[in-house]
Amino acid sequence: MITAIVFVNAEVDRIPEVAEEIASIGGVSEVYSVTGTIDLIALVRVGHHDEIASVVADRLNKVDGVTSTETHIAFRAYSRHDLESAFSLGLD
Repeated sequence: MITAIVFVNAEVDRIPEVAEEIASIGGVSEVYSVTGTIDLIALVRVGHHDEIASVVADRLNKVDGVTSTETHIAFRAYSRHDLESAFSLGLD
């Protein structure tokens, strides 16, 4: 599984609609509305590197209201949550 983190800037008055449309794209697992210099963060999870181009360049970038994107490819995932789940005894 290849994960890409995509920073998305969007037209301010269309952020909710842009987020919903991006979330509906195959390969996009999550979309977050965030504070700071970017408007949205989209997580793309695909099986092959060339699929990132299909999702980001061919579809996400063409969503009406997207003004710019910056894509980061993840090398490794480090997650305390995943480790805790693996060793959980189900006593929550």
